[in-house]
Amino acid sequence: MRSIWNGAISFGLVSIPIKLVNATESHSISFRQIHVGDGGRVRYRKVCELDGEEVPTAEIGKGYEEADGSIIPITDEDLAQLPIATAKTIEIVSFVPADQIDPLQMDAAYYLAASGATAAKPYTLLREALKRSRKVAIAKYALRGRERLGMLRVVDDVIAMHGLLWPDEIRVPEGVAPEGEVSVREAELDLADALMATLGEVEMDSLHDDYREAVEAMIAAKAGGGEPAVAAGPPDEGAGGQVIDLMAALENSVRAAKASREGAVPAASEGAGAEVTPIRRKKAGAGAAAGAAAPKAVGGKKSTASGAGAGAGAGAGAGAAKKSTATAAGAAAAAKKKAGTAAAKKAASAKAAEAKPARAAAKKAVTPRKRSSA
Repeated sequence: MRSIWNGAISFGLVSIPIKLVNATESHSISFRQIHVGDGGRVRYRKVCELDGEEVPTAEIGKGYEEADGSIIPITDEDLAQLPIATAKTIEIVSFVPADQIDPLQMDAAYYLAASGATAAKPYTLLREALKRSRKVAIAKYALRGRERLGMLRVVDDVIAMHGLLWPDEIRVPEGVAPEGEVSVREAELDLADALMATLGEVEMDSLHDDYREAVEAMIAAKAGGGEPAVAAGPPDEGAGGQVIDLMAALENSVRAAKASREGAVPAASEGAGAEVTPIRRKKAGAGAAAGAAAPKAVGGKKSTASGAGAGAGAGAGAGAAKKSTATAAGAAAAAKKKAGTAAAKKAASAKAAEAKPARAAAKKAVTPRKRSSA
């Protein structure tokens, strides 16, 4: 492997000569820009804006542009004379547990190779110390015109270094999370756990770049004068677009993952709609459980479960309205009967009042007068 930087690791008073080697490589397919009309290459030339002449690479230097547009030339000698200890040294500043490093900080990866026979012993000492401590080393180094942060760890029998971003280079995720409060039911979490368990683990070596392989096959077919393979159409938006019912989508995902592991074709991919499988719940307090399981509306279309709950509520409302109508009719009949009874009593009282004087006169006529004694 070709080294990209030579220097030393500073481990206290111990100096370990090393070479920096790229630990990764890109397999991306690069394209050239061409003129669509005739297929000619489109090239960029570096031209001096003062004399209009093309400038060769050997005559191109560095310069810092100030706010007013003026340029301050900076030479390699200027950078080499900076009073920085990390100019040619990877200076270890601390040792920390690996879980204290935020993966967001990780950048490029390098292998550190011992440079020369005298570097073998201190290199091995640092490697074994890192293994036994189960920690990683935090270091500072200068590369490509700037001071950088690094993390040293052991990979097999080699010390590897990950470039780290400075803490102030990590952006705060403002406005990234969903706005508003979103509730998730336990049943949905259970199905998500089941899907994760069904998908299981994967061997990282078995993963490959399908897109790159498809591009390579297309290029090979066109180079041979053939027609490139036509890819299948886009997935059905009804199945892979907007999720209408989260529970149904999770259940279908679990079934599809199981079928994929068993080598079968999932039935859910053939159907147009999603089927909802009811979740078993405790019998006690069924009404309360149904109310608690109803999802909270967060915008968009309501779920199938919400629609079913609304239908049940409408049926209950219709029954209550019918019962209320029957009760009102009974109350009206009772009021009518009571009014009739009151009228009859009033008429009887009036008749009795009219008959009372007549009875009193008849009684007076019949009663004999008492005679006085002589």
